[in-house]
Order: sequence, then structure tokens, then C-alpha cells
Amino acid sequence: MAVAAGLVGTLALPAYAFAPGSDQPQFGETAETQLTKAQAQDVEVTGDVIAAPVSEDGFAAVTGEEIKAAEAAAAAEAARQAAEAAMASYAASYSGPSAAELAASPVYSSADLASVFSVAQQYIGVPYVYGGATPAGFDCSGFVMYVYAQFGISLPHSASGQAAAGTVIPESEAQPGDLVIMDGHDGFYAGSGMILHAPYEGASVRIQPIWTSDYYIVRL
Repeated sequence: MAVAAGLVGTLALPAYAFAPGSDQPQFGETAETQLTKAQAQDVEVTGDVIAAPVSEDGFAAVTGEEIKAAEAAAAAEAARQAAEAAMASYAASYSGPSAAELAASPVYSSADLASVFSVAQQYIGVPYVYGGATPAGFDCSGFVMYVYAQFGISLPHSASGQAAAGTVIPESEAQPGDLVIMDGHDGFYAGSGMILHAPYEGASVRIQPIWTSDYYIVRL
């Protein structure tokens, strides 16, 4: 009976009687618990502490227009370099007289329109070269200038300048050898609404129908 009473007494102990002491680390207070029980702390900062500066990343924004302008400038520069290379190759491929030299010492004495047009036809197939004014390559006004130079007629190397050197006539009076003048372009009238000219880069001197109504006829 004494033993039984002892067991009953042991089992009747309250739960807090089993709380282990601090010598059992698996049940010890955690650092978080200790901080929770601690009093609130004040942090003092001395006046000589300098706050860290706040900086922003520096960058330059580029607009779509600026990108397009840069691309256009690069394309223009590439075209300029290509034109210079073409002109250098063109100059090296021709050793004959220039238009100025021909105008000073004409090949033909009679500058009638039929003769002018006949000479101009000899250059069908010559490639277009920007700035060209020899049989190695012609641009539109260089072609006209070179042909008329052979008849002792000196013309400027520009469509507007060549237009100003002659007289405007009605289209009904136009003959092969007269000039067809357009905005920034010219060539020889070839009859029946046709033009003999050096058209554009990648093409050659040829005869073709006049493709616009915006032109007029000049006779030199």
C-alpha cells in the first residue's frame, strides 16, 4: 500500500514539476527568447557620422528618330564612298580626251541635229556612272555634254545648266537631237515620245519611252 501511495503521489505532481533545468541545452532558452525578454535598447549615433551618398546610374536615352538619322547618315557615307570608288575606277579606265578638250578641238564641223543624234546613238550600252562624262561611264548631263562637245559646243555638267543654254520649243517641233529636260534629268529627244539618255545607277545608255508628262524640249 505504501508503494502504491508513492506511485500515486508521483503521478499527481503538476506538469511544471518536470520543467528541466538549464543544464539540459535541448530545452534551454533560445537567443530569440532571450532577446524577447530583454529590455528595449537605444542606439546612439555620433554626430560625425556621414550618411552614404545616394547616386543614380547615368545613361543617355536615344530616340528612334536619332537611330534612323544615324542609319541614314551611315548609308549616305557608304554611298559616297562607293561613288568615289566607282569614279576612281572610271577615271582609270579612260585615257581619251575630255569634253572640255573636245569642245576646244571639235571632231565634227556641223552641229545639225541629225548628226548630233547619230553620234549620241554610238554610246548606247555605256554604263551609268554618277559624275561620269566620258565613254567609260556617263551620267545624264555628262552624256549630253560629251556628245555636244564633239561639235564644238561647250555645256555645263548639269541638266539645269544645259536647259538654260538653249531655247525652249514646242514639243510638236522637237527633232531627234533636241534635249528633253526634266527636274534634275535630261537626255536627247529620240522622236515619237522617246528619249535617249543615261538613266540611273545600274543601267546603261538606252532609248525608252518618256515616262512622265513633266518635261519640256530645248534646242541648242
